[in-house]
Amino acid sequence: MRRKGGPRAALPRSGHASANDRLTVGFPAFGDNPAMSPSPAVKEPLLMRLLGRLMHPWIAIRREPSTPVEQLLRPELPVCYVVERYGLSNTAILARACAEAGLPSPLLSIGAHAAFGDERALVALSRRQSTWFGRPRSRTHSASLAKLVQALEEHPDLDVQIVPVSIFVGRAPDRESGWFRVLFSENWAMVGRFRRALSVLLNGRGTIVQFAPAVSLREALSEGLPRERTVRKVSRVLRAHFRRVRTAVIGPDLSHKRTLVDAVISAEGVAAAIADQARRDGISLEQARGKARRYALEIAADYSHPAVRSASFILTPFWNKLYDGVTMHHFETLKQVAPGHEVIYVPSHRSHIDYLLLSYLLYVNGIVPPHIAAGVNLNLPIVGPILRRGGAFFLRRSFKANPLYSAVFSEYVASLITRGVSIEYFIEGGRSRTGRLLQPKAGMLVMTLRAFLRQPRRPVVFQPVYIGYEKVMEGRSYIAELSGAPKEKESLFGLLRAVGNVLRKRYGKVAVNFGEPIFLDRVLDEHDAEWRRFASAPDEKPQWLNRAVDDLSTRIQRHINQAADVNPVNLLALCLLATPKHAMAEADLLSALDLMKALLERAPYSERMTVTALGPAEIVRYGESVQVLERVQHPLGDVLRFPADLAVLQTYYRNNVVHLFAAASWVACCFQNNRRMSRSAVVRLGRLLYPFVQEELFLPWTGEEFGQRIEATVDLLIERGLFVLDESGALQRGPGQTDEVFQLRIVAHSLQQAFERYYIAIAVLVKNGSGTLSTGELENFCQLTAQRLSLLYSQAAPEFFDRALFRGFIGKLRELGLIRLDANSKLEYDERLEAWAKDARLILSRELRHSILKITPEVARQVTAEAPSEAA
Repeated sequence: MRRKGGPRAALPRSGHASANDRLTVGFPAFGDNPAMSPSPAVKEPLLMRLLGRLMHPWIAIRREPSTPVEQLLRPELPVCYVVERYGLSNTAILARACAEAGLPSPLLSIGAHAAFGDERALVALSRRQSTWFGRPRSRTHSASLAKLVQALEEHPDLDVQIVPVSIFVGRAPDRESGWFRVLFSENWAMVGRFRRALSVLLNGRGTIVQFAPAVSLREALSEGLPRERTVRKVSRVLRAHFRRVRTAVIGPDLSHKRTLVDAVISAEGVAAAIADQARRDGISLEQARGKARRYALEIAADYSHPAVRSASFILTPFWNKLYDGVTMHHFETLKQVAPGHEVIYVPSHRSHIDYLLLSYLLYVNGIVPPHIAAGVNLNLPIVGPILRRGGAFFLRRSFKANPLYSAVFSEYVASLITRGVSIEYFIEGGRSRTGRLLQPKAGMLVMTLRAFLRQPRRPVVFQPVYIGYEKVMEGRSYIAELSGAPKEKESLFGLLRAVGNVLRKRYGKVAVNFGEPIFLDRVLDEHDAEWRRFASAPDEKPQWLNRAVDDLSTRIQRHINQAADVNPVNLLALCLLATPKHAMAEADLLSALDLMKALLERAPYSERMTVTALGPAEIVRYGESVQVLERVQHPLGDVLRFPADLAVLQTYYRNNVVHLFAAASWVACCFQNNRRMSRSAVVRLGRLLYPFVQEELFLPWTGEEFGQRIEATVDLLIERGLFVLDESGALQRGPGQTDEVFQLRIVAHSLQQAFERYYIAIAVLVKNGSGTLSTGELENFCQLTAQRLSLLYSQAAPEFFDRALFRGFIGKLRELGLIRLDANSKLEYDERLEAWAKDARLILSRELRHSILKITPEVARQVTAEAPSEAA
């Protein structure tokens, strides 16, 4: 064992399992193993047996973890259980949990060896010593632990395995729980006997007993420290373990809101900002401090365990009313990582429901809900205080021009991280209106990194979360906003009206997938192995900080995408939106669904991606049952289609998973206007275009890896008969309107409009000439061209003319050096961009190329003549 940290290295990291089942195993009986046999002179006390029977109707135990108990203990060693706090109820609960699991009883002696004497197999780190009516006194040392250490020192051949056990009464909520029970749920206070008795009576059927893996006490003695120091060291490590577990299960021990606000206002950085504000506004320090305090009170959460538990009672029937089911995947990874880490949850942001859903799922599965960064627009009367008590803290949409507010908010976030409070924020900045992940905003990430660099007390882990809906509540409003309608401002009346409308509908199923965690220290090690030196220089900004933030934000988005869930609605949208009238013959739809599932299963995007288990025919029936599909009967065969009012909305659900088909869509696009093409050309052009697709869809591969995925996709399509190899080895599709050509068109459509958008930008730039357009003018002309194409031809998805996507493509062109700004801030390019325009002919139809080239100069002249200032 290492000198530094002592027994900390030997004791297990805390963790939780989510299993609800009870385990019965064949553990060795006491008589089978002398080491674990009790002393014949010691029996279970009559008082504890009576207490156990008395408590039996009031207690229901959920034992964790779900692993077999023989993996927790070593049968050859005597066992001693360690609990955080002594109490008759805790002892009785532990005895029952051990009996149910087939473990040795904590009420019997540790073992048959004379060195143990009559010491029972139970040690409590702290206990309250008092008479029934006297003032209790807390005792924080354990005489029993000291006796165990002494016994092992005197008998070098002996060893004892200690098993830390955490007991929580009333942590797990259930639908039958009453409001009064919330007052007596598990918390951080060391409660008295009367309060504990009420807690058992009211909440005992929601009891969790968590066993940590056994640890050899002999290892703690290997350093050769004096006995007193060894006992203190083991006790300290065990207390740290129990605190980690309690923090993960019921949340950190938070001070009152005003105490936290006072600490924020007194911080050095905020004090300096207050002085600057007073000098700038010509006011007194006290007035500036009052302003800072008002900012802090506007921001700060007022987290309440009873409020969170109460909310769980309300939300359980709420979810049952709205959804047909909520599923989680890869949650066990989080439960293993959360203890001992500062967890930053970074989910995708599709709906206002995201806030409530993730917190609820974490709470009912044994993880404390995070503090959530919410927009100040949600700080409504009545609603705001409720959200604060659930952990919400509020931030303004923009506060760059307000240095005092910025300092207060940054310090508040830093204080949460320092205290070990888990946090949730959406790095997209707002809800996605298109169904795709948005480009990340760096503000909260910068604050998180600066706070961690200033005081790296606990390791920070970012937990990406993908949330997928079959029907998103705000879907129709998103389409309206993308079509030009103004965003409706939040209000209490509007919220009540929206809730009323929402409760009259059903929204299918929801999937919550936890992505691969991202450990901040590992990311920082890649940028600067000596990053820890900045902890001693908090005011110094590392040169690599911006690069690290960009890297981290991209990783988060990629890990979210890698955890995507593909539901039946996603697959139906992918197929039917590829047709002009969003309709297919039933046989064609079944074939298309089968192909889409094959692409996902034969060449999976990632290990954390999940796909519906339904087959093609079951997907069709499900779509009809949730009223996404309508069937039109016809003598020559039924036709399945989207209802007219739902067709545009389905682009949202297609866009949720469009990144999963990037390689397949590219291959199919190459054969929309070409019947024959060499495999090497498909790969070469795909790798050339990949940086732009990667930037837009947050794809995880390198250019070489994307080429390999193209190769694998080609092999799969050959196997399914969509391609054949001609005499020269080139790929060749079938002629005319065969079923295989039709299936290729469906696969191509999911990203075809993205490729068309790229060509629009290049065509506009090349048509107007090098050094002619500014960045803003090019964005404006591209958007107008795309809008007009959408009006003239088949209706495009709303993101087809999204200016932000054109901005991202132009930015990537500049990053790759294909375009650059001249001295007049106009965009210059060379012959490489003209070569790109020629390559685009392989992808786009002649009709579309002609339309783009025809429309572009007309738009440019018209906008330049009518609104030059706006274009600029």
